[in-house]
Amino acid sequence: MSDRRAFILVMDSFGIGAAPDAVRFGDSGTDTLGHIAAFCAAGKADKDGLRKGSLRLPHLEEIGLGLAAELASGQLPAGFAKVQARGAYGAAAELSAGKDTPSGHWEMAGCPVPVDWGYFAKTEPCFPPEIMAELVRQCGLPGIIGNCHASGTEVLDRLGEEHIRTGKPICYTSADSVFQIAAHEQHFGLERLLDVCQVAKKLLEPLRIARVIARPFIGERTGSFKRTSRRRDFTTPPPEPTLLDHLQSAGREVISVGKIADIFGGRGPTRKVKGEDNAALVDVTLDLMASAPDGSLTFANFVDFDTLFGHRRDVAGYAAALEAFDARIPDFQAAMRPGDLALITADHGCDPTSGGTDHTREFVPVLFFGPSAPTGSLGRRASFADMGQTIAKHLGLAPLAHGTACF
Repeated sequence: MSDRRAFILVMDSFGIGAAPDAVRFGDSGTDTLGHIAAFCAAGKADKDGLRKGSLRLPHLEEIGLGLAAELASGQLPAGFAKVQARGAYGAAAELSAGKDTPSGHWEMAGCPVPVDWGYFAKTEPCFPPEIMAELVRQCGLPGIIGNCHASGTEVLDRLGEEHIRTGKPICYTSADSVFQIAAHEQHFGLERLLDVCQVAKKLLEPLRIARVIARPFIGERTGSFKRTSRRRDFTTPPPEPTLLDHLQSAGREVISVGKIADIFGGRGPTRKVKGEDNAALVDVTLDLMASAPDGSLTFANFVDFDTLFGHRRDVAGYAAALEAFDARIPDFQAAMRPGDLALITADHGCDPTSGGTDHTREFVPVLFFGPSAPTGSLGRRASFADMGQTIAKHLGLAPLAHGTACF
């Protein structure tokens, strides 16, 4: 078996400029990185007075992040400079019909999704009453509360105490193709929550809802509620074999870090590792870089960028999270062996300066680094699938059905 290994590091929601078809999604002019950098360069602060000074991402910039953003948007982000990149950099547009998490990850693993998912109308109530009645019946619930579009933290503050008092789970959605159920880990029970989510996933299959997400939380009163890391995504599996499937079929190890296994409907990974937050996920990824076997793929998702800062439109928080991640790049570089190839990318955008709380249709960065990476521009890529094709080639697999290798 080849001594080559690969690592995919997904900065969830880290877009770098509006995609060519952004207007179709109402996302013209969006630019997650560019607008965060402009916010910081202007010396702005959030409502708590946090965040002063320009955005500083020296290690990502050295790999080629600023140049990738220039490919996408036509200009360098504020505070970035022309550099001699020490990695291979590009900007990838998405072919898939949606701008959701599963589609983005599947496409980067070689499986674009040409048919869009189903979504819930922005009405209240927003869920079909017959499906909710059947969910209540099959699960023996006293009812549900929520039944609306909502932010995950706002809905806990608004309905958390009622949930504890009544035993009714909180059901809500967003602009994504998702049905979310929040319930208290102790008062309701984690296993019971997971069982309810599995029933909901089956009931919602005819509506083409991509994911049902279990959102366990703790706390006893408004202001103290906190979501835990025991979230679970029940996801429709990819419509075609992905890079992960091909690796598993070849007897290779595929290590899921964070929510990757959930995103792929449990199909492909041979091992799963979780983490509480971005910092913990970086730590476990570094541990895996020391032990992952030859020929393996370690696939990590760093979700905080999206859930804590993008969807909450927290520009200052997003900037701080980017800088914290950038500070760990030297650790990734130091942990690599001869023959290793690492990729930093994203699954969609989530511009924290845009209206609403939805994902944004953007180019994503394509940043390859490590002993097996070339240097220089990879240009604009027509599909996220080019990344999966590149990893497949690096690991010695037969070509995937979609995408063109970047090098």
